Amino acid sequence: MTTSFTATDHVHMARALRLAEKGAYTTKPNPMVGCVIAHGDVVVGEGWHERAGEPHAEVHALRAAGERARGATAYVTLEPCAHTGRTGPCSEALIAAGVTRVVAAMRDPFPQVDGAGLAKLQAAGIEVASGLMETQARALNRGFLSRIERGRPWLRVKLATSIDGRSALASGESKWISGEASRLDVQRWRARAGAIVTGAGTVLADDPSLTVRLGDDTAFVAPLRVVLDPGLATVARGRVREGDAPTLYLHAPDAKPPREFSAQHAAVAVRDGCFDLEAVLRLLAERGVNEIQLEAGATLAGAFLAAGLVDEVLLYVAPVLLGANARPLFDGLQIDDMTQKLRLNIVESRRIGDDMRLLLRPESSA
Repeated sequence: MTTSFTATDHVHMARALRLAEKGAYTTKPNPMVGCVIAHGDVVVGEGWHERAGEPHAEVHALRAAGERARGATAYVTLEPCAHTGRTGPCSEALIAAGVTRVVAAMRDPFPQVDGAGLAKLQAAGIEVASGLMETQARALNRGFLSRIERGRPWLRVKLATSIDGRSALASGESKWISGEASRLDVQRWRARAGAIVTGAGTVLADDPSLTVRLGDDTAFVAPLRVVLDPGLATVARGRVREGDAPTLYLHAPDAKPPREFSAQHAAVAVRDGCFDLEAVLRLLAERGVNEIQLEAGATLAGAFLAAGLVDEVLLYVAPVLLGANARPLFDGLQIDDMTQKLRLNIVESRRIGDDMRLLLRPESSA
């Protein structure tokens, strides 16, 4: 179903991808999708999926185009759906509007779609092509694709470090290594996450709220706050239970929640005294979480990394030194030989205020 694409096709799909990204904070657990409808170089309608449960990108674009959609090409960043969920099938809406060609960046691996939308369009006599800018489309929805294809969310570890690679003083104090601009930038990454995960140690030491604070009128769906607390030592304290954002406590099977404990909680298997981290990720995937932002100490961050479950590292490097006694970024990696070193690829580097922000991915990451 792939074909050769024109320069005009690339221009319109690039615009559709930019539109899709507008839903980064609001579409979860749905994927981000953008759509452009055009006659040659002339755009007659465009739209993006704005919020789960509301009209999809194709519907918004078709409404904008009106009768001008007839005979046009629709560029969509993900295969149009073929099933009825909280909204109707977009493939049928495109057929009814009279478009004559549909270009999709990629097929939708969601089992209720997975080629059925494109097949329905073809059966109606519409010319169909897919694969245009697929790499960019997959990168945009890496969390959704991870949940559908791997059965677990995309895991991002957020860390702040000194230039000598330290994440906190020996006492555990870490406020503030990074600057104000970096801390504001973190809020935007939090806003796109489906869950912010931390450990009991971080709750006891830092008392984080783990909420999104953008400081403007930007709309977002509050991410689930998740505390890994084997013995439920933190349930009676902490700002992580305050505010409107939901909180979930994951604990060992033998932990007994207090009678007055009203927050969400779930038991997760424990191996050798530690959480089964793969089971944690599966549980969160079942709850519709596409992306996790892990904001925890070196022990939990190191455990996820050692288990091969870290997909990317969001690292803020501040121009400060904390010294040899300060805590490392990751603990428990047990690297004794240079052949065992873990290599990370730099995906992006950007200056944020006085700090440098690095986005890194382990070489083995999907």
